Amino acid sequence: MPFLGQDWRSPGWSWIKTEDGWKRIEFYGNELRDNNNGIDLEELCDENKENLFTGNVCEVVAKKRKKDFYNNNTKSQFVYQEKWIYVQKESTRERHGYCTLGEAFNRLDFSSATQDIQRFTYVAKLLQLIARSQLPSLSGAAQKNYFNVLEKIVRKVLEDHHNPRLIKELLQDLSSTLCILTRGMGKSVLVGNINIWVCRLETILNWQQQLNNLQIPKQLSNGMTLRDLPLDMQNNILYKFSDACDIINLGQATPTLHMLSEDRRLWKKLCQFHFAEKQFCRHLILSERGHVDWKVMYFTLQKYYPKREQYGDTLHFCRHCSILFWKDSGHPCTANDPDNCLVPVSPQHFIDLFKF
Repeated sequence: MPFLGQDWRSPGWSWIKTEDGWKRIEFYGNELRDNNNGIDLEELCDENKENLFTGNVCEVVAKKRKKDFYNNNTKSQFVYQEKWIYVQKESTRERHGYCTLGEAFNRLDFSSATQDIQRFTYVAKLLQLIARSQLPSLSGAAQKNYFNVLEKIVRKVLEDHHNPRLIKELLQDLSSTLCILTRGMGKSVLVGNINIWVCRLETILNWQQQLNNLQIPKQLSNGMTLRDLPLDMQNNILYKFSDACDIINLGQATPTLHMLSEDRRLWKKLCQFHFAEKQFCRHLILSERGHVDWKVMYFTLQKYYPKREQYGDTLHFCRHCSILFWKDSGHPCTANDPDNCLVPVSPQHFIDLFKF
């Protein structure tokens, strides 16, 4: 341990920056009296006269307080020049500090990804998986960055009304997890003061209330509407959906769409998109007429098996370099054919990469 003064338990010396460099202040030494043209201690301690060191010391203290205030209240993450992270395969001591889930969350610029409509669902799903099981594994800086990204997502939904149902599910899982973790604070499962987490929980409940009260305004248009489209075109629109809730909600818009949303072929295609044929045989459900009830089958199968995930843009993993990155940002690849080394990474696979 380095000695900062004559006694290592002392607060240390005071220093001042001059034109010749940093010099130590000795308030009770003889050098102070000799090097300052006869200024004595009474003049320095006189409240009615200006202290020669007060201006410089106060300036340093003011800068430090301003820096601490910015670090404690800023909501922007540290901007890394490199938008990728190396994922080390072996479990080594270096991996614990530089290849963790929290470090990846800080480096991969999820804050900017929330503004991209193609990456929005991917980032929201990743935050939901972290909220369910991986929140205590994040570092303090990563947890702060997590809630900053979450705030940007909620603000975007409140402004653009984009996919509020997904964010409601995210906040519900996060609030449930925090309620459980805050009760176990004696086990040191969370990083930081308990009052910080209570405030975060109150913020989440406030966001949930705002999303529940969210009303999407009706857009008045004198042009063509959805009900004016031909029947086959409306049917094609329903076949483009991959979520059952979206099909049901759209079916409530008009009687024609309700009739089209109950089509057996539509639900059969939806089941074939999300589940395998072997899973159909295990949970075969027949209607009164002896036909397969594909709509009931879909909601039955999703209780037992995960649905197929579909995203506009995902993170990619380079098998040659073991680097995780966004495809448009790129990475320093040394392979002859980098495109053949890329593997899209799902949100669950992203979390599994950092489990060791």
